[in-house]
Amino acid sequence: MNKLCLLTAAFVFVTLISFGQNDKKPETESDSISLLNQNIRIGEVVVSSLRMNRKLRELPASMNVTGAYDYQRHSALTLSNVLNAEPGITMGSDGVWATGINIRGLSENRLVILVDGNRVETATDLTASLSMIDVNDIERVEVIKGAQSSLYGTGAMGGIVNIITKDGHFADNPYLSGNVISGFASANKLFSNHAAINTGAEKWYFRVTGTYGKADDIRTPEGILPNSRFTTNNVATKMGFKPYNHHLFKIQYQRNWSNDVGIPGGDAFPGPAEATYSDIGRQLFNASYEISNLTNKLAVLKINYFNQYILRDVSMKPNTVSEITLPNGNTQRTTPELITPTGKHLTNGIQLQSTWNLSEKNNFIAGIEYWGRKLITEREKYITIEVLNPQGNILKTNEIERGETPIPESGFNSAGLFFQDEAHLLNNRLTLITGGRLDQIRIKNEEGFDVDYLIINDIRNDSPPTQRLTFEKGSENSISWSANAGLLYQIHKNVDASLNLARSFRAPSLEERFKYIDLGNYVRLGDPSLKPESGYSADLGLRVWKPDFTLQSGVFVNRITNMIVETPGEFVYTLTSESRPDTIPAFINSNVSKALLYGFDFKLDYNFYNNLVLFVSGAYVRGKDTDANKNLPLIPPLNGQMGMRYSNQKAGAVELTVAGAAKQNKIAEGEKETDGYYRLDLAINTNKINMGATSLQVFAGIDNITNNSFTNHLSTNRGDISIEPGRNVFIRLNLAF
Repeated sequence: MNKLCLLTAAFVFVTLISFGQNDKKPETESDSISLLNQNIRIGEVVVSSLRMNRKLRELPASMNVTGAYDYQRHSALTLSNVLNAEPGITMGSDGVWATGINIRGLSENRLVILVDGNRVETATDLTASLSMIDVNDIERVEVIKGAQSSLYGTGAMGGIVNIITKDGHFADNPYLSGNVISGFASANKLFSNHAAINTGAEKWYFRVTGTYGKADDIRTPEGILPNSRFTTNNVATKMGFKPYNHHLFKIQYQRNWSNDVGIPGGDAFPGPAEATYSDIGRQLFNASYEISNLTNKLAVLKINYFNQYILRDVSMKPNTVSEITLPNGNTQRTTPELITPTGKHLTNGIQLQSTWNLSEKNNFIAGIEYWGRKLITEREKYITIEVLNPQGNILKTNEIERGETPIPESGFNSAGLFFQDEAHLLNNRLTLITGGRLDQIRIKNEEGFDVDYLIINDIRNDSPPTQRLTFEKGSENSISWSANAGLLYQIHKNVDASLNLARSFRAPSLEERFKYIDLGNYVRLGDPSLKPESGYSADLGLRVWKPDFTLQSGVFVNRITNMIVETPGEFVYTLTSESRPDTIPAFINSNVSKALLYGFDFKLDYNFYNNLVLFVSGAYVRGKDTDANKNLPLIPPLNGQMGMRYSNQKAGAVELTVAGAAKQNKIAEGEKETDGYYRLDLAINTNKINMGATSLQVFAGIDNITNNSFTNHLSTNRGDISIEPGRNVFIRLNLAF
């Protein structure tokens, strides 16, 4: 009864305030976008991820777009939390901070993640790349579902996520504006504060933002989830200049840094362990120069450069003790005290793109692109070994530091030529977009060793007798190609059908080629000779764009060959102090699988009465290893949501949502079945309350109102996450001037 009263009170609250506001229409600002002027979205938003600025409804691709408003009106702990509500997109996590997404059954290592069109390249077997983004600074996120390697090269087998951050703007007269956003979430006692300042004039603009947030361990229906806290801070600046007519120079810097980030789901090492990102951060520098209207045919020529650095410092306390009995009756007790892996990921890229208006009904894009990634890893293990006599007395203690390089210093370089043609046929009822790309990829690596050095009781040995050669120094060149064709046919004024066909590829990552992770009685091993994965996909869609009813639906199939999976085998090694080979059990990355993924997703909004909107969405994907006739891992179950939204021009909006998923029993070897669940969420926001030179907007809500205990299937990938956050009350205040 008390839960029903809570919901009733929320609706009454919004109804009452609707009569207490004046008739003044709200202003439109990028920091506080409102849907009140449009109850449902009819595809008019302009997107850019297909390398052209077009309205969503004018493109044949299967896309979802979330905007700044979505990240304010929901709790939005990370970017993934909001994308999780979109059909065909499912969130996975290692706790609350470290999250990632899965698109139609494919996870981040088969997706391309972009920030303002620039690649985010980091460890492919870990989540968290989407956690290194300030949600307060998001203008919109464009997600292309399906293969698009012809646009962005290797990796885009399952989709593209382009995170577009807020920018400044030019104005006829000098201006100064800004806003402050403060928020609180009860599930982990998260306090966050964000501030932004914008200024500019006719020829220039400048924007600077900053955010600080601190959270405790998350509360679940089963109790506290240990080691799930985090602290984060972000700084970003953007500048724009117009040195000449039709010339535009832009420059930006982003620094997203977090520390003391708990990783409650890690089981990469045997036994109970506590893992924490002591430091994890991303820095981006980006500059572009664009010239428009060069000739009647050449509309735009743009050059873009970016440099992105990602650091991962991990601190792990294994908390395990092993004992063996020595031949003389004594006992040797080994205690790993601390393990500190570090990964440094540096990516540079440059792109030259030209846009041609060949005719009123034909546009053409062509360009060249180069990007390269350099990876440096290291790991220190601190171990205490004690020798005890049969009476339990310590006879000797050895303090050992073991230096390791999990992945030898290596580089990945890709140079590609790409084109895309857009043609309008049949009196503009048919849009045909075709594209292709040719990439040359170069891989190189230094020698790798199982152990680099040993320090025993302060005595260092750089050539210990147990040192193994893991990877020889080498390099490799390969060429890959991709292509796509998309058709959009207007069946009726507000109804269209789309078809997308694509050939995609993914070159093996540096981790898949060169990783060496010693887990004691076996190792996880890369293979430098891996072949690129290739995919063939088809996507058929039907869309309706009416003022009171919209529908986006699609069915898809995606077939992947040379799929990279881990298979049991043996690592044949040679000690550097000897010449004879030896073996150890290993799980080795291999091209042994063919995968087939197929399914459907849909989303509809129906403005059935005045300002009441019913919304429903759902998605299903089936993933199979067709060679082994087994299920693929980490495939989300049937899932979806439905709800009701009421908005009022004078007051604000209220939204009640039921989200859930079915049981997932089609699991891969080593996975666990997860039961179905539902979750009830409430979100409320006021309209802008004008207070002279400033305005205030309030966002609040409750996630998981009924405090249900449930498991997200994609959050079981690292072993220990079994319960999602419980009831979460959040509030966010946006003060703008």
